Amino acid sequence: MARKRLDILWKGILEDLFIEFLRFMVPNADEIFDFERGLDFLDKEMEQLFPPEGDEFSLKVVDKLARVYRRTGEEEWVLIHVEVQHQYRNNLARRMLDYYVRIRDKYGVSITAFAILTEASTRQRPDTYEEGFLGTRLRYTFNTFKVSRQTDEELLANGNPFALVVLIAKTAFAGSNMKESGQRDGALLAAKDRLMRELVSRGMPTEKIRVLMNFLTYYVHFEDEEISAIFEEHKREIIGRSETMGIEEQLLDIARKEERAKAEAEKLAEKNKAAKKMLQSGFDVQLVADILDMTVEQVEKLK
Repeated sequence: MARKRLDILWKGILEDLFIEFLRFMVPNADEIFDFERGLDFLDKEMEQLFPPEGDEFSLKVVDKLARVYRRTGEEEWVLIHVEVQHQYRNNLARRMLDYYVRIRDKYGVSITAFAILTEASTRQRPDTYEEGFLGTRLRYTFNTFKVSRQTDEELLANGNPFALVVLIAKTAFAGSNMKESGQRDGALLAAKDRLMRELVSRGMPTEKIRVLMNFLTYYVHFEDEEISAIFEEHKREIIGRSETMGIEEQLLDIARKEERAKAEAEKLAEKNKAAKKMLQSGFDVQLVADILDMTVEQVEKLK
């Protein structure tokens, strides 16, 4: 499956199950957070800090920043970075630090950060970035979660819907050690069927079933179209036709939103390019902002 599709799926599932995610990662989350006050996703704040211009800080679709509230009344920011590539990148710890520094510098808030790694390798990855020189030392530690290191038994025993998300992500490994595509598809079909039955047996609300079915259906594709058709038939048999309606539409809607976001990002990139040229030609910052309908702060950053 293409990287973009995986990004869309992770973005959607994190938005739909964010509270469940926090409860999954933080066992006493309900003692810490006041979920009745709701939460806000700070996508605009992320876009301002990490504009999609192709540099090393470009916003990743699946970097989610949310504002939640503690039971003591304070607001807290939670950063979730999902590393969806199958191969680990060595600069993860430095990038996590960069996220923290920029958010802290801009908004003056502390954040707790989670890096979700979906690679097949079970090797433990660094959760700390350190650097130092002549007695000065910096140490930044963040939370890491490796999908491949979770056991099916523990996940099945966990009643949190996000445990099913992790199980679904693990289906990407089904049959990976098999050479024949037919064998791989067979292993994947068995894994998906098992998860569908588990999903239905938990008695979750219809909307949550649809969200998880969205993720299960599209996270890993079958190589053989006939096997894909068999899976769709199994889906109708296991959960019923009415429960599967709208899944494709949901994914297409997410894709449309991403296309609109991409268009807006491209428009901003063009504005930035034009602003830089105007500044180089001696235009006043305020004048550039007025002409291009930008804020003075946005233009200042381009100097």
